[in-house]
Amino acid sequence: MGALFRIAVPLRACEIGFPELEYAVSFAVQIEPAQGTPPEVEYRWDPDTDILTAAIRATAVGEGLSGSVELMGRDGAWLNLDVSAGRVHGVEVAIWPEVKKVAALPIPGTVEDGRVAVPLRRKGQDIGSISIDTALVAMTDPAEQTIHFRLGPVRPVRTVRIARDLLFEVDPQGRIAGVWLLNVPPLPESQ
Repeated sequence: MGALFRIAVPLRACEIGFPELEYAVSFAVQIEPAQGTPPEVEYRWDPDTDILTAAIRATAVGEGLSGSVELMGRDGAWLNLDVSAGRVHGVEVAIWPEVKKVAALPIPGTVEDGRVAVPLRRKGQDIGSISIDTALVAMTDPAEQTIHFRLGPVRPVRTVRIARDLLFEVDPQGRIAGVWLLNVPPLPESQ
């Protein structure tokens, strides 16, 4: 069983008379070339808890960590990255941040296909779970079919499609900067 590590990254520094500052997530990933056509995404809502899971249908193949990366917002929001065979294989929105509905939420114009690898091996030891504190902002289109999560401050990014309806934004230092969920089905009505 892997160990649990928690990395506390200051979200905002605030002193009397100084503005608040946001810090980028200090969790770097590696972008790898895509292996064929981007796989499908299976969305699953838990109607009792409003947990949304986006799982990549293709089976993960390779070596590396299997576990989770928990991205936690200051407001208690909680976004989990499911990692299988060293690659991000899904996203779970466990606790939603405040979601801002915007009139238009266009997806990025330039998107490359690839895989997001999570280099978390340390001298033969697998880390089964890692938690990172970060600023977490969510926006959605009016139909709530496109959802964008931004991690940390706005900054230049490259957008990588790891599955047909799942995009990751990575900054020039290789740090996760955002996640896009596309074609999200509506939350089922409670019974």
